[in-house]
Amino acid sequence: MKILKLPIATLHPDPANARRHSERNLDSVMSSLMRFGQQKPIVIDEKNIVRAGNCTFAAAKALGWKEIDCVCSTLVAADLAAYAIADNRTAELAEWDADLLHAALDGMDEAGLKSLAFDNAEELAKILDRPIAEELDDVSAPLVDQFEVVVECRDEQHQREVYERLIAAGETCRVLTM
Repeated sequence: MKILKLPIATLHPDPANARRHSERNLDSVMSSLMRFGQQKPIVIDEKNIVRAGNCTFAAAKALGWKEIDCVCSTLVAADLAAYAIADNRTAELAEWDADLLHAALDGMDEAGLKSLAFDNAEELAKILDRPIAEELDDVSAPLVDQFEVVVECRDEQHQREVYERLIAAGETCRVLTM
């Protein structure tokens, strides 16, 4: 499987995608992309139609990304359509392990919880079968304003130099490769 970095402008959403993405869903994926970057490629066909990852594609486009990581599937059209349905449906069938989820959430601050797409502490409490701290009662509240500057670097070496200069100047920053 070869990962390709393609210009978003050359890709097209799947017009036959049976999955609809709400504003909340899109906002959650955008938050995830902003916090974690793209951690898995979207799937396209030979005509550059997005067959899996349509919400990730839409979120990246809304964020103003110029490129996105993709894999080009070799499946035939009917199998691609079936794969897209299976990709969405199989995620719905998963269940949470409450103890492992609780351990993963332990010590996470409110902003961290908000980026996980839970509506509120009650929703988490149902999954965990135990109460969540009151200070996290409304994890759906709007995030505080964040102001960021994105610097486009020529290459990895330039990225390293810019990062080191900003850190030396006392700035808080993180390295993203998209």
